[in-house]
Amino acid sequence: MKSLTVYDPPLCCSSGVCGPSVDPELVRVNADFEWAKKQDASVTRFNLAQQPADFAANASVKTLLQTAGQDCLPLVFLDGNLVASRFYPTRAQLAQILGCEVKTANDTESNDCGSGGGCCE
Repeated sequence: MKSLTVYDPPLCCSSGVCGPSVDPELVRVNADFEWAKKQDASVTRFNLAQQPADFAANASVKTLLQTAGQDCLPLVFLDGNLVASRFYPTRAQLAQILGCEVKTANDTESNDCGSGGGCCE
């Protein structure tokens, strides 16, 4: 199982999808990470406002924060390797990172998706 670890900027809650005015980008991001879980990826998110100790515990994250400040956030790691900084990957980018394809309604190819054997919908 592939593991995505996300270090979010300070958000009002764990996903940032709360409160009276929800950022549509955070809604997309949350849906895309839920999609990644359905592709058998483990997704762990840390929020700087709520879990600062987790940021300090990761040497790579700590170094990036010390050199670039919070502007480097969000950070996305795949199996411990940095794959995105300063932006959340799109679903298509997540599919590429995870080694699968995003299937569309017009896609008539087999349901096999990458080496994982599942269909990335």
